[in-house]
Amino acid sequence: MAFARIKGRLVHWRDYGPRCAPCVVMVNSLGTDLRIWDEVSAALSAHWRVIAYDKRGHGLSETDAGSYSISDLADDLLALIDHLDVERFALVGLSIGGMIGQVLGSRSPQRLSALVLVDTAPKVGTPDSWGERIHAIERGGLEAIADPVMERWFTPGFRAAQPDQVSGWRNAFVLQSAAGYISTCNALRTADLSSHVAGISVPTLVVAGDSDLATPPKLVEAMALKIPRARFELIEKCGHIPPIEQPERLSKLVSGHIREHGHG
Repeated sequence: MAFARIKGRLVHWRDYGPRCAPCVVMVNSLGTDLRIWDEVSAALSAHWRVIAYDKRGHGLSETDAGSYSISDLADDLLALIDHLDVERFALVGLSIGGMIGQVLGSRSPQRLSALVLVDTAPKVGTPDSWGERIHAIERGGLEAIADPVMERWFTPGFRAAQPDQVSGWRNAFVLQSAAGYISTCNALRTADLSSHVAGISVPTLVVAGDSDLATPPKLVEAMALKIPRARFELIEKCGHIPPIEQPERLSKLVSGHIREHGHG
């Protein structure tokens, strides 16, 4: 495990693969940590340097008492990458991680060699739905929403076939920081990146799980159609977390895209 205090905040990351290879950065979803990328990182690290990290308020990274935005989270990522002396990188972002990718793809395209946006959209949920989720956590902690979250993350088939896996990821979810989760929900509550997506000039692959209930495939595909020259791919038998439910399929899509575009 690697830690550093960057801009006054403790950040946790893992660094896989040859340091001299082109770099790929993995950005996790709400309520998860860098471990969701373990299988994908292992597959990619044979050819690329892979950096996975815990974004602010998640995993072993610190959070703030105050509010922050998606743009602030994008700044956090660039601060980590600068700390690691990486100039250009491919970014693979899931859900809110994909929203961070949308910001950087529009605002800092010179830093990105390629972009993969997974189960994400410019705007996710409504202010009311995020408010209801925050109130539920304030009353009963993350345990209060854990079961509905698992239903959004994983298909019924996966939950039936892999009950121990689902139980393990449920445990990981409820052990996340409730304060960090709420602060990130507040960032999502006000986020609308619609003005960013048409300005993304980085080669972009957009991926959706065909059974994702959090960001339905039609919502994800609608975003892809607004990004110049983006390619859209659907992963079958998959919910909101492809790196857990369909890691081989996601790894193949990501490696194909960054092999074509992500050479640093």
